[in-house]
Amino acid sequence: MDEYIVEMRHITKRFPGVVANADVSISVKKGEIYAILGENGAGKSTLMSMLFGMYEPDEGEIFIRGQRVKIESPAHATKLNIGMVHQHFKLVQNYTVTENIVLGMEPRANFLGFLPSVDIKNSQKKISELSSRYRLEVDPAKKIEDMGVSARQRVEILKMLYREAEILIFDEPTAVLTPQEIEYLLEIIRGLRDSGKTIILITHKLEEIKQVADRCAILCRGKLVDVLDVETTSTKTMANLMVGREVSFTTEKAPANFGEEVLNVQELCVENQDGLAVVKDVSFSVRGGEIFAVAGVSGNGQVELADAITGMLDISSGRIVLKGRDITKMSVRERSLEGISYIPEDRQEVGLVLDFDLAENLALKTYFKEPFCKKGKLQREAFVEYGDRLIDEYDIRSGQGAGTIVRSMSGGNQQKAIVAREIELPSDLMIFVQPTRGLDIGAIENIHSQILAQRDAGRAILLISLELDEIIELADTIGVMYNGEMRKIASADTLTKEQVGEYMMGVKAE
Repeated sequence: MDEYIVEMRHITKRFPGVVANADVSISVKKGEIYAILGENGAGKSTLMSMLFGMYEPDEGEIFIRGQRVKIESPAHATKLNIGMVHQHFKLVQNYTVTENIVLGMEPRANFLGFLPSVDIKNSQKKISELSSRYRLEVDPAKKIEDMGVSARQRVEILKMLYREAEILIFDEPTAVLTPQEIEYLLEIIRGLRDSGKTIILITHKLEEIKQVADRCAILCRGKLVDVLDVETTSTKTMANLMVGREVSFTTEKAPANFGEEVLNVQELCVENQDGLAVVKDVSFSVRGGEIFAVAGVSGNGQVELADAITGMLDISSGRIVLKGRDITKMSVRERSLEGISYIPEDRQEVGLVLDFDLAENLALKTYFKEPFCKKGKLQREAFVEYGDRLIDEYDIRSGQGAGTIVRSMSGGNQQKAIVAREIELPSDLMIFVQPTRGLDIGAIENIHSQILAQRDAGRAILLISLELDEIIELADTIGVMYNGEMRKIASADTLTKEQVGEYMMGVKAE
């Protein structure tokens, strides 16, 4: 009989208005990669948060190495050699890597032989050794605010290893990574498993599960549906069980019916805060009823291009024309009122006010208009009524309806809220930046159908995505950016996936 290092028996957890987990039982073998698969909001993170001591189950028992335990806090979980990398990292921005890793268990030394101090030097040495051993490649002296997303994630992994964790929980670890970074992280996870660690991987990405996981538990709306051997189970079977219905892996796309030009970008140049050019003389146009998709490896100016069009970044030179009107010098609100909807890359920092409720977030761009505001007074009833309608129409899952604090919602449902808000605006141009990042296959299917529906309704769509499959599937016209330049613009049906990939890497030149 295999040794189970983790057993969670008949776990139930309730929050106001929702049962997050209903009688869930899982058993994880020592030294395996055990995936927990489910839609956004299925209860995956809640289940693992109980294993890490962030919540206590309302019902059920937890066993670690055969011993029944009541895990009262993350500190208690750490003593049981359990570590967790959260979807949204728990790091202090202006601290160094070393300071973040030792925080809460600072090693002591005596300065001048008698003054107590934190022994940073020896900590840095130990962290460097761990970094080398597990190929995590971080600079212990570097500040978090100066690091990219994937490097911050490696810091979180080191934080677990420094605390000698044997059971490592990864919560949606690839949600904010580029395809190249994802491959690197999956290699790290395999290496951790090979070194004797037990990995629990919370995800909704089927291909990643097929690449690394041994077994997979599937949750659907808080209930355990099945536990499967990954090697012998198809991604389609997993997808159907996860969503609770037959899932289509292809998108039905009607022939394009192009209208008049909506957006015209002329010789646009944008500099970053260091004065370096990140968008260089970019020109293109988007018509009504057209999806113009911008492809490119992360960091080649795509996001800055979108931010410049919406007014979030100043431009160095060039013009932006919307339906024949020059909007180059307009504010963000003025551009929104002129007819631009924007689904940003960073939903939490840019797209939402996390401590507002759902109704308030859904009206963020219209709260100053009737029916939300009358004679200078906000009308709470109108907010709730509007919120309830969008929750129903866009399948936004929230424990307390329109009154749910957005911070408490899953990432996928936060994204649905932004998409709902922006689609409901009477905009001629919709800009989608990484619209399906971090979403499960059911939500991706829904977002893709929404994008195509807006295109078929005559709106101009500017789609920026790192997912090449998404671009190939949705685009009518493809523009490829490399090193801040628009290297290629062509009809989507004239380009293969391989050709687009070559332009993205700067291999092909006009």
